Amino acid sequence: MSARKRVGVLISGRGSNLQALIDACAKADFPAEIVTVISNRPDAYGLERARSAGIPAAVVDHKSYRSREDFDAALHALLEEADVELICNAGFMRLLTEGFTQAWRDCQLNIHPSLLPAFRGLHPHERALEAGVRITGATVHFVRHEMDAGPIILQAAVPVLAGDTAETLAARVLEAEHLIYPRALALVASGRVWVDGEIVRFASDKLALPVFLSAEQDNASASKDLSEEASKISDLLRGKAIKHVSRHRVGEIVIEFDDGTRLFVNVDSSDLDFSITGGEIDN
Repeated sequence: MSARKRVGVLISGRGSNLQALIDACAKADFPAEIVTVISNRPDAYGLERARSAGIPAAVVDHKSYRSREDFDAALHALLEEADVELICNAGFMRLLTEGFTQAWRDCQLNIHPSLLPAFRGLHPHERALEAGVRITGATVHFVRHEMDAGPIILQAAVPVLAGDTAETLAARVLEAEHLIYPRALALVASGRVWVDGEIVRFASDKLALPVFLSAEQDNASASKDLSEEASKISDLLRGKAIKHVSRHRVGEIVIEFDDGTRLFVNVDSSDLDFSITGGEIDN
C-alpha cells in the first residue's frame, strides 16, 4: 500500500463528522490518516474526540486576529507545519479567504447538508421544508472561494417525510454525511477521482454512484433488517414452485405458489418488468 495521505481536519463544534473520519482512518487499508485537528473555537467538543484518538489538536481562535487574512495565515502555517496534504472541513463555520482556498485548491474538501447547488449556506433543512422538496441530502465537494461551491465528489439522497421538522430531517441527513464523507476522502486520497475543469472525474463509473438512504433507518440497520427478512422469506419459500404472478394493485404484485402460499411484493413497475423492493408472506 502506498503512503497514506496526511489529512488536517478543521472543526468548529461537536465533531460528529470528524468522528466518522477518525473511525474510517483507523482501518489499516484506509488511504488517509488524520495528522492534526484544528478548531477556531476553544470549546469545540471535537477537540476532545481528536485527543481521545491520539490525534494532535490545536486551537486557532478567530477572535484573536484582526482580519480574516491574519487568521487564515495562522491556520495555513499550522497545516504546513503538520505536513498536511488534504484538508477536510467538518462543521467548520468560517468563511475562508480567496488566498487560502487558492493555496489549497483541489486539496480541500467540505461537506454540506443539502444536495448542492440547492440550499447553500445556513439553515438548509428549514429551507428544504419551506420549499416543499421531497428529497434532500448531503454533498461532499472540493472547496472554492464561494460559499458551499465547488466540484461535487459524492452526494447522498435522503427523503423528506410528512411531518418532518428541521430537527428530524437534520438527524437523518447527518447519517448520510457520516456515510459519504469517509467514502469521498478515500476516493480523493487514493487518486481515484480528480478535477477536470470544474467537474470531478472518476476512475470508474461505479465510484460516482449516489447514495440513497432509507426513509427511516440508517443504511446499516436497514441492511440488517432487509437481510433478516430476506432470510425468513427464503426459508418459507424453499422448495416451492411459482404457480402464478399477477398485479395485485398499483405498486404491488402477488406471487402465488403451488401450495397456496402467496407473497405480496411492493414493486417499482413498468410495462416490461418488475423490480422487487420488499414483501410479506400471507399463508
